[in-house]
Amino acid sequence: MKSLALSGKEIEKLSLSIVDGLLPLLPLSPEERQVVIRLVHTCGDPTLAQYVLFHPEAIKAAINALKKGSPIFSDVKMVYTGIDASRAKALGCQVYCALSEMKEEPREKETRAGAAMRFLGPRLDGALVAIGNAPTALLSVLEIIDSGIARPALVIGMPVGFVASKESKEELLKRNVPYIVIKGTRGGSPLAAAAVNALLRLALSE
Repeated sequence: MKSLALSGKEIEKLSLSIVDGLLPLLPLSPEERQVVIRLVHTCGDPTLAQYVLFHPEAIKAAINALKKGSPIFSDVKMVYTGIDASRAKALGCQVYCALSEMKEEPREKETRAGAAMRFLGPRLDGALVAIGNAPTALLSVLEIIDSGIARPALVIGMPVGFVASKESKEELLKRNVPYIVIKGTRGGSPLAAAAVNALLRLALSE
């Protein structure tokens, strides 16, 4: 058992090395591959890699925004708490949870997550937006983009579930805005936070 007693950093380094070796051959840039490695490391499933899609400008746009200290908005508290606050602070980026920022009640037939993104509106312009739970939050962001109210620097579209999750991501792929998407029904708050954290590491390494 003593031979298995590694430090936290040693475990992480070994785990990432194992993930890197398990990934299939994919047309990814080195930076995109680092993001995918972190996503696979988070969920423990190498097959996830084939479902991750990057807009051609995603990495560049995200790093530029983070190095300028742009804000990061999450749809729910679980994504918010998973984002590395120390790395965000080092770049001068404020991290917000949309639900915590909302100051009004949802409209009829509107979810709280969707209403929270609508409430943020112009504040999303130039920001990183990480959706890891609610498809309705992503749909609300798309409406904000379509209406010209704001254009985020990057949208991380990783809502999970079987109602509107797949469809909301497919709609994001049609927009002329940088994105990182896990297509289909897969996703979740830990993965959205992991994507943000991978981008924070990349921004700090430049």
